[in-house]
Amino acid sequence: MADTSLYVTEEPGPGLTEVDICVLEIKKKYEVIPSIVCSVCLSFGLIYCFFGYRCFKMVMFLSGFMLGSAAVFLLYHKETMLDAQLGMETKAGIGLGVGVLCGLVTMLVYTIGLFLTGLQLGCLLTLAGLAVIGQFYILTPVWVPLSALLATSVVTAMFTLQWQKLFTVISTAVSGATTLMFCVDYLAGTFLLAGYVHDILHQVTPRPLCWFNWAITGICPVLSLMGVLVQWRFTANGVSHKEAPKKQQKKDKKVQYRHRESRRRRDSCRQRRPPLLKRYAGDVLAPSYLQSLQERQMGTGSSASSLSTITHTVIDFDFETGSMVPLTGALPGFRG
Repeated sequence: MADTSLYVTEEPGPGLTEVDICVLEIKKKYEVIPSIVCSVCLSFGLIYCFFGYRCFKMVMFLSGFMLGSAAVFLLYHKETMLDAQLGMETKAGIGLGVGVLCGLVTMLVYTIGLFLTGLQLGCLLTLAGLAVIGQFYILTPVWVPLSALLATSVVTAMFTLQWQKLFTVISTAVSGATTLMFCVDYLAGTFLLAGYVHDILHQVTPRPLCWFNWAITGICPVLSLMGVLVQWRFTANGVSHKEAPKKQQKKDKKVQYRHRESRRRRDSCRQRRPPLLKRYAGDVLAPSYLQSLQERQMGTGSSASSLSTITHTVIDFDFETGSMVPLTGALPGFRG
């Protein structure tokens, strides 16, 4: 990593005064993997800062991913026995798997993602305040900064759940600006700000910041303000994370409505069919037809009765196909 000579101090001697000058010497000797990580973080920082709310699903996923990965690596740091037994690839795989799982949960259940986004905003605001106060006072005992960190995080999480769009915009802008600040700190060759926050939380007297450290630190509030304005005015204007669930509900309602309409049409078609006609034994075989059969057997039938038989036979056939003509009625020309 880049080496930097931060302080040039001359011991006071005869005719000399103590001089404490911060000298920034950027030596471009960067390692490959940290440089790649820094480039990726720089890209995500820009997206977070200016397009955070526009990429709501990605923000929710990354909130859960960072929480899960950080929890796993913190467990490795505390449990030295577990850290010694597992290899580097195994630890990275476990951390990546837990992070992806948590990210999917926060992306699908966005209420959890919003709560974690609020916690993240509270942590960043508290650490920024502690960094400024640490220049003038020593924060003791240790529960003082931790209590302030916890209280602020919970309050901002509750506010994020109440005013979701506003605090999501603020949180993404602050998170992106903080990421960009640390990336610039690494590229400048100092990378002291992370160690400075670490010293404050561990009750160690931090080294005083030089002018270029304060200049790099000033990137965070400036970009945070710019990110909030750009998102609220342009990228997040007219966009709501609640529109997608509403559209899905409308689509489901349309599908249900079409299904109900198709069922109603089928039921109405069934109701419009004519009712089935009931057949009785006396209608199938008319008395005159039975009488004609008896006369035929006895050999006393006449031509008129034969014609009547034929007529009844035809009428019976028509009745079976749905005719409503009486079966027992004779033709008008053969009435007695």
